[in-house]
Amino acid sequence: MTETPETAADPWAEILDTVRTLIIGLAAALTLHAVFLQPFTIPSSSMEPGLRTGDYIVVSKPTYGWSLASVSFSPWVSGRVFGRDPKRGDVVVFRLPRDPKQAWIKRVIGLPGDRVQMIGGQVVVNGQPWAQEALDLTVDLDRPERVVRRVRETQPSGRSYVTYDGGQTLADDTGVYEVPAGQYLVMGDNRDNSLDGRFPADVGVGLLPASNLVGKAEWVLASWKPGAGLFKPWTWLNLRGDRFFKRIQ
Repeated sequence: MTETPETAADPWAEILDTVRTLIIGLAAALTLHAVFLQPFTIPSSSMEPGLRTGDYIVVSKPTYGWSLASVSFSPWVSGRVFGRDPKRGDVVVFRLPRDPKQAWIKRVIGLPGDRVQMIGGQVVVNGQPWAQEALDLTVDLDRPERVVRRVRETQPSGRSYVTYDGGQTLADDTGVYEVPAGQYLVMGDNRDNSLDGRFPADVGVGLLPASNLVGKAEWVLASWKPGAGLFKPWTWLNLRGDRFFKRIQ
């Protein structure tokens, strides 16, 4: 039985329909990436113990509004659109002020108007020390020869998370950082192994402009062990299963 002209499939129409579907899917993916969510891979141990090298995280862009730092495909963005301030303690991804091609991740410690200081490894904000509870000893997972103490840090608001203390360093005692309007002071949780807001901008981060914020780090979706790589297929299953779908504190 042969098909009639009315029911015969047009191969060109099928090809065009497939191409149209692919274009719509690609546009949707690019919009999602550019405007709403963006994945990042943690490259170093500066945010241990909460985030580990090889963690694959998702960052929410709408949380703080949009800027050129967060919406890379939209040159019309000037300043921040629907901008909102991070909360003290948020883990944020941002463009490094001295080299915007680099995306870094740290925790927000100082908000605009704050006076921040480190005294003996303890955070002091506006004259109020943040509570610390010493926990057990462990090792820096990227540098096993380095012994660190886990320390639970609790802000006056009650927000709490675990940091690493690697012993006395120059960054444990600082002057007072006065955070101006439109900027933030950020630190890594691995306090003695993090180039952050305690260091000048030509070495670390310096004070972070709000316009450099990409978004808030929300979830660890997956995590790969050291040595895994995109171009090494035999390592793709070197996963840390216990870190899948972990909420970032």
